[in-house]
Amino acid sequence: MPRLAAVLAAAAVLAACAPQTSDNSASDKDEQAGTLRVWLFQEVGNKPKEKVVDSVVAAFEKAHDDTEVSVEYIPVETRAQRIKAAFNDPGSAPDVIEYGNTDTAGYVKDGGLLDITEEFGAWDETEDTDPTARQSVTVDGKVYGAPYFVGVRALYYRTDVFDDLGLDVPRTQAELIATAKEIRAAEPDLYGLAVGGAYTYGAMPFVWAHGGELATGKGGSYASAIDSPAAQKGIKAYTSLFGDDNCPAETCAGMGGNDTVTAFAAGKAGMAIGGDFSHAAVEAGEVKGKYAVVPLPGLKEGETAPAFAGGNNLGVLKSTSHRTLAVDLMQRLASKRTQAAMFDAMGFLPTYSDVRRQAAAKEPFVKPFVETLAAGTKFVPASPAWSGIDSSLVLPTMFQEIVSGRKPVAEAAADAAAKMNDAFGTAG
Repeated sequence: MPRLAAVLAAAAVLAACAPQTSDNSASDKDEQAGTLRVWLFQEVGNKPKEKVVDSVVAAFEKAHDDTEVSVEYIPVETRAQRIKAAFNDPGSAPDVIEYGNTDTAGYVKDGGLLDITEEFGAWDETEDTDPTARQSVTVDGKVYGAPYFVGVRALYYRTDVFDDLGLDVPRTQAELIATAKEIRAAEPDLYGLAVGGAYTYGAMPFVWAHGGELATGKGGSYASAIDSPAAQKGIKAYTSLFGDDNCPAETCAGMGGNDTVTAFAAGKAGMAIGGDFSHAAVEAGEVKGKYAVVPLPGLKEGETAPAFAGGNNLGVLKSTSHRTLAVDLMQRLASKRTQAAMFDAMGFLPTYSDVRRQAAAKEPFVKPFVETLAAGTKFVPASPAWSGIDSSLVLPTMFQEIVSGRKPVAEAAADAAAKMNDAFGTAG
């Protein structure tokens, strides 16, 4: 049994008592047998995740006679299309899904997620749920899922490359950009800092560090701020990293977060902005034993750039015909025991405060990510419009227009702001 999972196994309840059924399901059925379909995200280096999930599924099937679980791992990049299609086609939809915490409000507005407020409140383990994680499954006071893991990003760097070139770890964003270009000049086969034009949450710390914001407002009424002077300074800083002197635009403009982590893990980059959830993939790569992680620096020495408070949740679709079983399976997948095992397997930070404290105490690699969380994080606008803004690639398009030379920063940012405002206005 994994280290942290072993500590918690005796105390953690694998799942809550069988939840009561309620009348808010779009399906009028609550079948107690049959096949449950689960969609989870495909990770970089997915095998350890599959092993943990398989163990949970085996226990679930053993506990429920005449029940089977079919798990499919779907690409993160196409999740929006797949999940929205599932909302519109209950016959082929899964019962349980993994979804990004930025998608909650949009999926609730679409009517796709089941209200599990009653079951969540009756589940003993949720007493230790991190407040931010709890907020990520809550819309208008109702709960629509269970937090699965919390994720933040920090700076991975090659200790061997830094030693060979006599480099110091960057303490400011200016030093980070200069160091990236120094690595590229000395080692032309490496990206200095692997960046991606489609890596929104790798880019946003540059915008936030400069005082920029995605949007302003609250209560569902937002206006884009991505074209503000402060935001434009951050955009310029990030896009200055696309070029032959660091990460060539023709290659890097189309890269997303997984692509940059894959490049770093394969030994093709001196640095990368990766999450705690990237740890397993990096450990399985060519750079094992030759890297370290520090918080991504801000503008001034001693500052940490604000990171996106990411993470994923698990939810039950309203259309399920196995409501009670689906909620039980979701709780098992999101339990303390499973999150502890997933931390051991993938490095995913648990959403339970007590489990995360034990993780940080046992594993040194957690420290820079916990420090990043403590320094202050940012989140996306709590608007149902965000999932559409994200899935229609408004910000990646802006970055790609800039790094390709098609538009200057001010014009590309203004166009992105207009698209965001259209989405906010439509969402109401």
